[in-house]
Amino acid sequence: MTTRRDFIRTGTISMAGLAIAGSGNVFAGMGRLDYTTLRPAIGERNFTSEAVEEAIRTTKARIKDPKLAWMFENCFPNTLDTTVEHGIRNGKPDTFVITGDIHAMWLRDSTAQVWPYLPLAGQDENLKTLLAGVVNRQTQCVLLDPYANAFNKELVPGEWMSDRTKMIPGLHERKWEIDSLCYTVRLAYHYWKTTGDTSVLDAEWQKAAGLILETFRVQQRKDGLGPYKFERETTRQLDTLSNGGYGRPLKPVGLINSSFRPSDDASTFGFLIPSNLFAVVSLRQMAEISDTVTDDREFAVKCRALADEVEAAIHKYAIIKHPKYGKVYAYEVDGFGNATFMDDANVPSLLGLPYLGCVSPNDKVYQNTRKLVWSEDNPYFFKGKAAEGIGGPHIGYDMVWPMSIIMRAMTSTDDKEVEWCVRTLRDTDGGTGFMHESFHKDDPSNFTRSWFAWANTLFGELIRKLVLEGKQL
Repeated sequence: MTTRRDFIRTGTISMAGLAIAGSGNVFAGMGRLDYTTLRPAIGERNFTSEAVEEAIRTTKARIKDPKLAWMFENCFPNTLDTTVEHGIRNGKPDTFVITGDIHAMWLRDSTAQVWPYLPLAGQDENLKTLLAGVVNRQTQCVLLDPYANAFNKELVPGEWMSDRTKMIPGLHERKWEIDSLCYTVRLAYHYWKTTGDTSVLDAEWQKAAGLILETFRVQQRKDGLGPYKFERETTRQLDTLSNGGYGRPLKPVGLINSSFRPSDDASTFGFLIPSNLFAVVSLRQMAEISDTVTDDREFAVKCRALADEVEAAIHKYAIIKHPKYGKVYAYEVDGFGNATFMDDANVPSLLGLPYLGCVSPNDKVYQNTRKLVWSEDNPYFFKGKAAEGIGGPHIGYDMVWPMSIIMRAMTSTDDKEVEWCVRTLRDTDGGTGFMHESFHKDDPSNFTRSWFAWANTLFGELIRKLVLEGKQL
């Protein structure tokens, strides 16, 4: 059986080949004598986009730090180079996107992996078709099962068929996570807004949107526990749900239950606030599509009504006065008054809320929350000799996730903070030239997942964003 947890790779890279790069720039630091690209040979790449290749060339040319330029070239195209499987299915573009070292497609990861290429779609028709294929594939995944988080390429039994839930052929894993459906909406909506192409928002997509709305409503648990439950025979507490597979009790207050977090770990209290905030954004995006493209005003009204209800419940039950930080967003609540004050590196996270368009980066409650989660008052914040950052129970103690450092930079308005983030990311690659799932706070060569395309591409997105903003790297 394979999950993300099974693909732990401990680095043993020697630092002896590293030398000092002689730039006086604040970002400059450790470099190598020979920064040869680690991309697959041209003929071995899964997909090549001329627009992406041009973006790599122009971005690299503006990066003074040789190691940073090398890492950008390795990471930014990693999704296209190694994880996309593109073709035609039922007469429409179809793109299956694996996570890297696991040959399965997560709705969340697949959107996040191709997201940085979306602004380039207008310059490359083949890239645009590839992205349309991801939207089409995600639509079919939702139609197959809106409660599943990860899917196989074909309708064959998956590795977790023994899980005590409604497993069917085509599912890799069936952990109910709000953000899986939100990421599906995010890609379809922004693909349309970026390209103007409405072909992906067809009758099949409208059916999937209807399932998304219905699933969100059912998981408010106003009319009972609903049809979803999940149990797994495991030694890991967070790989299964208590109480016969339904999780801890929740009081219906308008929020949406998410049995699992974006990390694929079970929620402590099912009302996961970053994901509920993400759902508010997604529901309003579905409403806009319904008003503008599919001409279903009744559906749009339903989407906006649910978004308003969830948003009001967040303000009532999830903004809590912390004794040290003032009003903050809780990570999870249960409607009974219980709450968790923490954050997990996986996005949606509390730290990453502005990145997903859920809150303004200047929002006072967010700023208070940001201070809390990037501190030792967050039980999953780790600080060591090599770095500091947020991790999570998925890997455990003392393991910092680069994704949290990337997200800190993505949501920062402080140049010094961004500089620290970039420098830290550059210096904690374990000498590999790539990002990883996590690394030990004292030893970057002790890392997990040597091939994790989401983190790689997200790093590339950050570096390109900074270059386009005129930052000196």
